Amino acid sequence: MTGNTDVVVIGGGYAGVMAANRLTQRGDVTVTLINPRRTFVERIRLHQLVGGSDDAVVDYREVLREGVRLVVDTVTWIDAAGRSLALASGDTVGYDYLIYAVGSGSADPQVPGAAEFAYPIATFEEAERLRPILDAAPATAAVTVVGAGPTGIETAAELAEAGRTVTLVCGGVLGPYLHPRGRRSVAKRLTELGVTVLDGPDTKVTAVSRDTVRLGDGRELPSKVTIWTAGFGVPDLAVRSGLSTDALGRLLTDETLTSVDDARIVAAGDSAAPSDLPLRMSCQAAMPLGARAADTVLSRIAGERPSTLNQTFAGQCISLGRRAGIFQFAHRYDVAVWFHIDGRPGARLKEFVCKGIVKHLADEAHKPGSYGLHRVSGGAKRRQILQARRGEAPATAGRTA
Repeated sequence: MTGNTDVVVIGGGYAGVMAANRLTQRGDVTVTLINPRRTFVERIRLHQLVGGSDDAVVDYREVLREGVRLVVDTVTWIDAAGRSLALASGDTVGYDYLIYAVGSGSADPQVPGAAEFAYPIATFEEAERLRPILDAAPATAAVTVVGAGPTGIETAAELAEAGRTVTLVCGGVLGPYLHPRGRRSVAKRLTELGVTVLDGPDTKVTAVSRDTVRLGDGRELPSKVTIWTAGFGVPDLAVRSGLSTDALGRLLTDETLTSVDDARIVAAGDSAAPSDLPLRMSCQAAMPLGARAADTVLSRIAGERPSTLNQTFAGQCISLGRRAGIFQFAHRYDVAVWFHIDGRPGARLKEFVCKGIVKHLADEAHKPGSYGLHRVSGGAKRRQILQARRGEAPATAGRTA
């Protein structure tokens, strides 16, 4: 391709910012980032926003490369054939390449009363809306957190540490990702904080009212404030625009993160479904995916063949209030192992990770192309799964990572 190339990134989260910064390696590429907010949201700190210990935002000047054009608006339609985007403001933006990094949000709970009476916190606006509700509630008011993934655990711990009376309704297992040893450590810390943990198959929520939460076994829990953290969904932009998606609405791509419909559209982050085998929704996956998406676009501009996805995971990091946390280590293919770090060292490690994520983005803004974690091998597991789906024999008899 000759002349200037216009690349538009939809979404200014972990994946989108990483991609936008990395794209500026070429002087003949103009990068536009479209995001509905003027500030970068540290989504992994939203439970702190709810608890009042952090505002969970960073100025884009700290993490976004100078020269990237920031458009504060919302994309309502992708015209793939015309290579243009319709914005909520009524404007249109054209592109040569598009990176789809719209992220994720709260899933539709599909539980009677949940939409009316429960408070999701998957986005900045949702967490911000909850703050005054909690502030207005008496300190002794019953608070119920539904969902025992990282967000639910972190929110329950944060509020309990602040003196709130908290019940954590798991709807199944506490911390499904965790190794049993890590799960016992988390349960012990929650008990120390005074959190009532309800787990097991009968703890699925069947209804929510203004003042109660009903469980599958018929129990009704008093709940002045109900916080919903069970499940994530993705924006329906790709579906509305007629692009191929998985059942959840994530954009279907090949292993280079290129849309199966259009070579000019590349996806990254929670809204991507490479080979219909999406990675775990997390910033741990989002930033490497953002870097890979940018590299795919840069390769196509240069007339080169893009590299394929090569993702690795370290584990899962969960804060348990301000004074404790846990880092659950995992195999590179994202299955937890027995080893973890908890207590105060776990809290320090969690904070180190949170600060390190912002630093990764800032470093890429300062020196585009410097980030390299997306090149670290995730091992052969993903390759083996894809080969099995296609009915192929393994390429080698090598050891599984």
